[in-house]
Amino acid sequence: MSSTIAGRADSPTIRELCVEAARACFDKGGEDTVILGVGASLGITDAFVITSASSSRQVRTITEAVELKVKAAGGIAPRYIEGLSDARWVLMDYGDFVVHAMLGEARDFYRLDGLWSDADAWEWAAPDPAISRFGL
Repeated sequence: MSSTIAGRADSPTIRELCVEAARACFDKGGEDTVILGVGASLGITDAFVITSASSSRQVRTITEAVELKVKAAGGIAPRYIEGLSDARWVLMDYGDFVVHAMLGEARDFYRLDGLWSDADAWEWAAPDPAISRFGL
């Protein structure tokens, strides 16, 4: 996989876009958000961004926020989005990375974190906890 989207030198790196996606998840109340570097094990994508939500409405809100924030950071629109009909588990396929926004019980059941436990966890910094995630 390339380190930048479409291999363009002026494009943000995949890691930078994953961090933007993770921050969008955080901004909309996503919980236990992780970025896993799965490229060495999986070979078809470089990373997963995984987050939990407490309701289907929140899953949809997170999905919308991720799409806007990744695009604003210079990324592309997702190639494919699956799962919006019931919003228990929405998968956003960006090619070089995949975002999984899941209801907490779906995340507990499918255990993606455990399935990919050998993957490298990519660090990302949530905004300062002293600042409200909802801008209040």
